[in-house]
Amino acid sequence: MSLAYAGALLVSIAGLAVLDRRARLLFFAGRAEALRAAAVIAVGVAFFVLWDLVGIGLGVFFRGSTRYLSGELVAPELPVEELGFLTLLCYLTLLGYVAAARWWLGRAAAREDGRAS
Repeated sequence: MSLAYAGALLVSIAGLAVLDRRARLLFFAGRAEALRAAAVIAVGVAFFVLWDLVGIGLGVFFRGSTRYLSGELVAPELPVEELGFLTLLCYLTLLGYVAAARWWLGRAAAREDGRAS
């Protein structure tokens, strides 16, 4: 029984939070944006947990044995670390999307400023 994987997930999520704070993309962009981001991440995690449960029920997904997992399960064949991984996945995806959208809109605005002058 080890908490190595859970620890790595927490460190990774903390790293995303540092990037989020630095660029003020989601949770540090304001109260409304933080609530919206939390809702999007929660819906994403819920969707993927359901996806996992369907896959487990169909016999497609199963928990492998490794010394890096804690051994705690949320449901049969669903380790607690999966919730951390899904949170990381959804947070990373949302951060990437918002950062790319801001970059793209900034480029478009710069192009428009260049044409206006």
